[in-house]
Amino acid sequence: MPSSARESWFLLLSIPFYTILIGAEIIFSNWKHKKFYSVKDTIQNVYLTILNASLDGLLRWLFYISVMDWAYQHHFFSFTNVYLYWIVLFILVDLAFYFEHRIDHYCRLFWAVHVTHHSSEEFNLTTGFRSSVFQPVYRFIYLAPIALLGFTPLDIVFMYSATQTYGILVHTQFINKMPAWFEAVFVSPSHHRVHHASNVIYLDKNMGMCLIIWDKMFGSFQKEMEAEPVKYGLTKPVENSSNPLKIIFHEWQSMIGDVKKKTSFLTRLKYIFMPPGWSHDGSTKTARQMRMELKQNSGSKHTPDDSIDLFRQAQTDILTS
Repeated sequence: MPSSARESWFLLLSIPFYTILIGAEIIFSNWKHKKFYSVKDTIQNVYLTILNASLDGLLRWLFYISVMDWAYQHHFFSFTNVYLYWIVLFILVDLAFYFEHRIDHYCRLFWAVHVTHHSSEEFNLTTGFRSSVFQPVYRFIYLAPIALLGFTPLDIVFMYSATQTYGILVHTQFINKMPAWFEAVFVSPSHHRVHHASNVIYLDKNMGMCLIIWDKMFGSFQKEMEAEPVKYGLTKPVENSSNPLKIIFHEWQSMIGDVKKKTSFLTRLKYIFMPPGWSHDGSTKTARQMRMELKQNSGSKHTPDDSIDLFRQAQTDILTS
């Protein structure tokens, strides 16, 4: 089957698949009185993914497929084994996503795009569709090098779509923990709940799409702890979150405000390229700085129960300061 037709069929079949799963989760969450869904957030998730998909479709054929095709025309490696081809492609696409995702969290310019995905205080299957609208503008930068290794652009795009499907499915609270062997290798719902948390200890953790091994290899792994229940959303909630433009552009507005501060040109650049929360005067803090402060404030000469209480109180003090 041609690559373009294969992806079309994949996307076509995924619609009823998602509809059934989301419908089942809505029914069970209401039956169990969990209230994992709200009408407002679900509608937001739908229109954000429509905006993302529309921009992705436009840029794909006008621009970035051509860039990836140029890279493929200059590939310096070829695969003769079709099974090895697809296995290696899966690994490379998942690794590319990890680095893209990590930079999205550690560079404020890209966080301003990605923050939309984290802005909901709910966590359900539709949260996976709460897309970073402008991510298609630069995603090809991470995927194009894979074409140099002998993978066709349409195969790369298809694999990215397939891994995204898995990434959507881990946005659920109905699965507690997967078997230990699975949790050791693959991203699980538990891992991804941590990623969407606003708890200081969970910030910027578990960035893999399908494989959790990248987080364990590069030091961004954090397990979900019973003593620290996940609180979803951002450390600073979006004001006027019913406004679609505010959801997409609120961090851009904040960043522009910081860049306009009366300070040196280098400092202004840092407000764009340093991690979210960085400030020259300590008025705001990065996730790493908050964790260090949390560790200092929680203390160590206490019983386990006391330590948990102190940990939570220190976290509250940091987020409200």
